[in-house]
Amino acid sequence: MEISLITVLRRIRWMVIPYLVILVICLVIKLTFTRSEIYFAVNGLNSPVADFLAPYITDIGNGWTAVATVLIMILFSYRKALILATAYTVTSLSAQIVKYIFDLPRPQLYFGDKLKHAHFVKGVYILSFNSFPSGHTVTAFTLAVLFSYWCRNKRWAIVFLLIAVLVGYSRMYLSEHFFEDVVAGSVIGFVLTVIWLRWLDNGGFIQKPGWQKGLLASLYK
Repeated sequence: MEISLITVLRRIRWMVIPYLVILVICLVIKLTFTRSEIYFAVNGLNSPVADFLAPYITDIGNGWTAVATVLIMILFSYRKALILATAYTVTSLSAQIVKYIFDLPRPQLYFGDKLKHAHFVKGVYILSFNSFPSGHTVTAFTLAVLFSYWCRNKRWAIVFLLIAVLVGYSRMYLSEHFFEDVVAGSVIGFVLTVIWLRWLDNGGFIQKPGWQKGLLASLYK
């Protein structure tokens, strides 16, 4: 069966509509407030609970999380593992290319002495360079699109979207990225993953029966 972009978007429709609403809200925020105002507003909304949770939430967008997810997926479906591994490679490499093209400073370098009284989470190493876009957010949205595409109960897409948004917010909360870094990361992760799904899932070889099973099925055959 031919899979079009419309087909992919229909399968993740419970993610698409809320995400578009979020993007519109983000655009309004960006047009209304300055970079500094947004950063310090987020930085000021801190708490001990958020300090504890943010590093764990941000790790969902870590590259190692994607690698671990691929290894787990191999046990159940070679097809899904291949799609996940290649989608992650495409989106993460694209993000890295954009990072080095723009080479923008992160909050710590951008604000300098203005951060003397800012809130930082203890134990978190703060980077200074290659701020745009947020790679963690790219990974989080890549995973969110894929799991929304695969899950049987499509309403779970709202949960996956919420998790991806929280990863993006955690990057701002931890002072690793600016608002626009996170928004751009979400767009890169979302758009490229949808396009990649449309292309790769149409591949004749990946639709063959052998690709639908995983390592567990092969071991206990």
